[in-house]
Amino acid sequence: MNIKQKQLEFLEWELGVFFHFGIRTFYEGHKDWDMQVMLPEKFNPEQLDCEQWIRGIQEAGANYAVFVTKHHDGFANWPSAYTEYSVANTPWKQGKGDVVKEYTDACRKYGLKIGLYYSPAEFGSVKKSAEEYDNYFINQVTELLTNYGTIDYLWFDGCGSENHQYDTNRIIGVIRRLQPEILIFNMWDPDTRWVGNEAGIAHSSNKNVVNNLDFSVKTDMKERLDEDKFLPVECDCRMRLDNWFYSENDEDTVKTLDELLGLYYYSVGRGANLLINIGPDRRGLLPEKDLGSLRALGREVKHRFESPLADTAQFAAAAEGYEAELAAHRLVNHVILQEDISSGGAIEKFKIKVYPYPLGDAVTVFCGDTVGHKAICRFPSIRTQKIVIETKRPLKKIQAFYVK
Repeated sequence: MNIKQKQLEFLEWELGVFFHFGIRTFYEGHKDWDMQVMLPEKFNPEQLDCEQWIRGIQEAGANYAVFVTKHHDGFANWPSAYTEYSVANTPWKQGKGDVVKEYTDACRKYGLKIGLYYSPAEFGSVKKSAEEYDNYFINQVTELLTNYGTIDYLWFDGCGSENHQYDTNRIIGVIRRLQPEILIFNMWDPDTRWVGNEAGIAHSSNKNVVNNLDFSVKTDMKERLDEDKFLPVECDCRMRLDNWFYSENDEDTVKTLDELLGLYYYSVGRGANLLINIGPDRRGLLPEKDLGSLRALGREVKHRFESPLADTAQFAAAAEGYEAELAAHRLVNHVILQEDISSGGAIEKFKIKVYPYPLGDAVTVFCGDTVGHKAICRFPSIRTQKIVIETKRPLKKIQAFYVK
């Protein structure tokens, strides 16, 4: 099985932010595929500041970002030579602006991995033949992968492509030639995969090696792979309840810290990445309430996991797996496990046991499925001086915590 170093590094990114921004930002109430006409004259984010986006999410603990360069409406957030429907024909900066450049420059300035989203399908393309559309697709992706330096992650959305045939070999060939090290999300020659929902939640058994892919929110159809492949999971979700793009009517639905923490445990805590969407507003800035919730998540994650009670070096090999004797009896309520996944990952069942203080036999406090990149195991607080990890497979990292 071919596992790329870049795929292993992807899981180290853990937390990212999705930015849905474009012509639709300026048309309140638009929904996917409603065929509503959205004229470029309305696009004018007079205070656009991609550094505010990236600086803000970096401060919140995000390690990567994914920006929507072109959504299903076809509007290009860069001055594409292959469409009139782009920032070049808007009032913003007298048609001289380029959101993709400002975004990629900001990511590099603040050290975040750069992701670009591109919708293969668009509802304004019905007059093009299949070959014309493939050429258009390739030409635009070529612009994105040629004019903006190294791109870490290319995000293809399957929505709208359920019954369309693309010249995928040609498309992928161009992408891999232009940027051989790029990671591709979920389609055709993927390096990562979609979790299968837009709720930010991975399954408790989250295997990195699979033979099929969930394709789109519009179908239950799965894409069958020719062989088992190592494809780490990404869990995407909205910061607001229903809208990916900014709306002036749903600020009250911004997720609370409690809900975001739950999603963190259900995604990163199950060996997947979490990609939280924030829609920049019509000024071109991240709304403060959305950014505030993200910052609260970052602070809380740091608070919870920066000071372990016991670390890997304190866990010795034992008959059941691993055990650690604490210097004194302590309350414990979290254990984080990680395994070596350079060969795919092997652990499918494990248990965490503690010896209750002051005496008694070991009791099981957590039963888990896969470990993979990371398993964050949370259980009610219990006082102990000895922790046991029951597993038949090796672990590369173990940490125990008490989180107040």
